[in-house]
Amino acid sequence: MKYNLVATATFGLEAIVKREVEKLGYKVLSTEDSRVTFLGNEEAIVRANLWLRSADRVFIKLAEFDASEFEDIYQGVLAIPFEEYIPLDGNFTTDAVSVKSKLSAVPSIQSVAEKAIVHRMQSVYSLSKNERLSKTGASYKIRISLHKDRVLVLMDTSGAGLHKRGYRTRNVAAPIKETLAAAMVSLSFWKSGRLLLDPFCGSGTIAIEAAMSEMNIAPGLGRKFASEDWHIIDSLVWKEERSAAFAAIRHDRDIRIVGFDIDAEAIEAARENAINAGVDDVIEWRKISFEDFVGGYAGTEYASEDFGIIITNPPYGERIGEKKQVDSIYREVGSFLGTRPTWSLYLITTDENFEATAMGRPADRRRKLYNGRLKTTYYQYYGARPPKI
Repeated sequence: MKYNLVATATFGLEAIVKREVEKLGYKVLSTEDSRVTFLGNEEAIVRANLWLRSADRVFIKLAEFDASEFEDIYQGVLAIPFEEYIPLDGNFTTDAVSVKSKLSAVPSIQSVAEKAIVHRMQSVYSLSKNERLSKTGASYKIRISLHKDRVLVLMDTSGAGLHKRGYRTRNVAAPIKETLAAAMVSLSFWKSGRLLLDPFCGSGTIAIEAAMSEMNIAPGLGRKFASEDWHIIDSLVWKEERSAAFAAIRHDRDIRIVGFDIDAEAIEAARENAINAGVDDVIEWRKISFEDFVGGYAGTEYASEDFGIIITNPPYGERIGEKKQVDSIYREVGSFLGTRPTWSLYLITTDENFEATAMGRPADRRRKLYNGRLKTTYYQYYGARPPKI
């Protein structure tokens, strides 16, 4: 069966997610703010969940209609053939979001939508309106999204967000989401054979996502998804796609990744997470400050290399008293790049003055992104390209 599938994304990453969907071989129908709609079957649902690195979730699009009154929502949801997706014992729940719409009471929207689903199921299965549905089976989460009085009804195939890879069992303060880290790597020119350095690695997410991408490790390979328990997808499809994903892992890549952090606990967390992700053998971790790295106290063999790439999520200095320290770090980064024209920098920060205060020149490219709820800029400075061999 063919479905209209929706891959949601953090605002600013839609183009990356579109590219990932197309790489899987599926036709993109539309790209809008925070979502990419594409056409696919049951196999596409499985592959998208296993392989999309920068998307937040994968949904089945059930319906789209206008609604200015609650009755419009009731009738619109009631018309959806839920019995084609959800069995009689299906444990369905609803959530809702409303933006710039006449109907703004989210609890009421959820209540009306759920009532419509119940009435639909009771009617299809010849139950009276007094008979309760057992909801003892697999879980189905229905999202009712309103934007400017336009309703989009979606069914979540992922369950937990796709950033929940399963490898990050130890965190440090202000970790970056795995999906955003993967997008940062995707937007860089890094590839096998070139040194990738994250001098503020924290729990290691950027380095790990880079290694997983270059080794072609499916990001969802180590976790479970809500739709694995659904009757509309044969369990054999999940087994076959997971087997294919394991077979697709590349162990012959010349991967050179180094993660630095001044915090010993962060380095231990990063090392443990890399082991969980199966990439510990291609990443080196060192407890060292960026100042010492630049000063040559350790890691000199890396600082003196040509054509290195820095991809990093440094401290932002959001707390009072931290800004001077963070500004100093940013200036050190700028100074380092200023004397190494072959190095490239990809850095995300909330500091809108980074170009002027740290680098003294505009970025070659910048992109507005959200790190959680923080509005950030992803600054991209391109160094000289290595000669072709």
